[in-house]
Amino acid sequence: MAQRLPAMSDLTASILEAIPSPIFVVDEGLRIIGYNLAASALVGGGPETVIRRHTGEALHCLSADKYPEGCGRAEFCKDCVVLTAVNAAIQGGRVVRKRMRMELVREGTAVDCYLLVTTSPFNHQDVPLVLLILEDINELMELKGILPICTHCKKIRDDQQYWQSIEKYFKDHLDLDFSHGICPQCVREFYPEIIDTPGS
Repeated sequence: MAQRLPAMSDLTASILEAIPSPIFVVDEGLRIIGYNLAASALVGGGPETVIRRHTGEALHCLSADKYPEGCGRAEFCKDCVVLTAVNAAIQGGRVVRKRMRMELVREGTAVDCYLLVTTSPFNHQDVPLVLLILEDINELMELKGILPICTHCKKIRDDQQYWQSIEKYFKDHLDLDFSHGICPQCVREFYPEIIDTPGS
């Protein structure tokens, strides 16, 4: 019976399983050698249907499903971020990080998915392999669009039409905290007495 992760120590397997981002171990041909629990939810199949398949086929990439050449073989696949990142990691012996938009088929419908792709090369038993990590950045890409912001108080309007401070908005959406300071221009405009003080 096929297993999700290749033979490894219990500690290593436990660590990979605990990571919440989908992780795949792929060979030079982008065939999946192993994957963690988070990746299992993404591919939606057991090891017998995923191991040794190309990543695009396992991820249900539209290119892999639509074209007879399959994953990595169609003309436009040469621009695939996963393919180019895996190749760059193997050829350059370095970690590669790239953003990508991928169309995935979910329940018969094409869905846009934004991912941060990280590839890290390593050797196992003299075989070059790549650790492929896919991080969901859909929320970041949504924020990349235009945010409605009040001209005066700088509050941001959210999807429910509520106005909230920039600090709260980013805390709620990206778990970011702000520190505050005063830029030199505002010091000159609002606190001129500090600048005009002798010795400053």
